[in-house]
Amino acid sequence: MKKKNNLILGFDIGGTKTSLILGNSEGNIIKKTTFPTLAQNGFKKSYKNIINNAHAFINNIKDNKLNYNLISVSIGGPLKIEEGIILNPPNLPSWNKIPLKKLFEEEFKKPCFIEHDGNAGALAEYYFGAGKGYKNIIFLTMGTGIGAGIIIDGKIYRGSTDSAGEVGHIRIAEDGPLVYNKKGSYESYASGSGIAKLANYYYPKKYKKNVTAKEVIEDFFNGSKEAKFIINLSAKYLGRGLAILADILNPEIIIIGSLAVRMGKSLLNPALKEMKKEALDLNFKNCKVVPSKLGERIGDIASLCAAINRGLR
Repeated sequence: MKKKNNLILGFDIGGTKTSLILGNSEGNIIKKTTFPTLAQNGFKKSYKNIINNAHAFINNIKDNKLNYNLISVSIGGPLKIEEGIILNPPNLPSWNKIPLKKLFEEEFKKPCFIEHDGNAGALAEYYFGAGKGYKNIIFLTMGTGIGAGIIIDGKIYRGSTDSAGEVGHIRIAEDGPLVYNKKGSYESYASGSGIAKLANYYYPKKYKKNVTAKEVIEDFFNGSKEAKFIINLSAKYLGRGLAILADILNPEIIIIGSLAVRMGKSLLNPALKEMKKEALDLNFKNCKVVPSKLGERIGDIASLCAAINRGLR
């Protein structure tokens, strides 16, 4: 990477909240603010909210005699990455065919780079986290949903329509809760929303429809038999999916964010046991599976990585 002194204005845009980050190409976070995205209000109002907050943030950093050279965005897909066009992500209603790169460059008068949030997470781990030193990496988000960022021979793999890595849509079981528009999807078993829906699916009297994954996980650590069954079931199918990814892509390392960071061996040990049963022995033995090294910081660092990967190389 070049131009190591360049500062980057990073946007981590999600359906619930947006973070603005001032950082550099070393992955260092200098300043940050977070605010509600207001996605439920539609594109015009949520975009105006982001712009207003961004200008206030920029004025603040200028008051501190700081400036930035590039804009970097991490956002959920689907999207056209090079053109920077957002194609109606499920968590951003009415953000359909939005030319975000063009809008940001016109608004802020700086070059802007946009990346799918799963890819951005993979790049963050590749440059600064558990993926350093590896060339073939899979990063699994495993938060509310589950998606993958894929790096092959040191380069991000986006696929022919920029939609590679939508592993949450894979059917992993014949039945189960409806998540990602499919019963038995990987996301319905191995994600935060999946864990919550599994709990309601198997134990509707104990876990109502509004239960959260956080509540189920807390019950698990408090010794609940029902929660233990749900978490072990989620881990089992997480492991089956890991075996599929290992056999198809033969990565050196699979890095898992969010839930794997919070649950550690309680989730990963049973997942690895199932992965070992399902994967080819050679592929299993040559694939490390670890939680994200960046932990809770990964979203902040990932927001910088579109620019680090394409604007500073």
